Amino acid sequence: MLVRIVKLSFKPEKIDEFLANFEANKLKIRAFEGCHFLELYREQNNTNVFFTYSYWTSETELNNYRHSELFKSVWAKTKPIFNAKPEAWSVEKLASLE
Repeated sequence: MLVRIVKLSFKPEKIDEFLANFEANKLKIRAFEGCHFLELYREQNNTNVFFTYSYWTSETELNNYRHSELFKSVWAKTKPIFNAKPEAWSVEKLASLE
């Protein structure tokens, strides 16, 4: 299982636009083959910074999403409203405690 964490920083006046785009596409992203989990977080003290957190079967499945028409359409609306370069990490979960 691959865990993907992406940090997204937006122009403050474009936050509602980002949230609307995420809302419109979150179920499609979550239903994409290989995606097992999707969450969106917002930085507590810097409210224009968000993180997506998702689980993928493998890097191949993640890359299939990243090369899909769905990703291209979401990214086309997201990319122009950044105020900093996005950062992404693919990590392996080593422990989970609940």
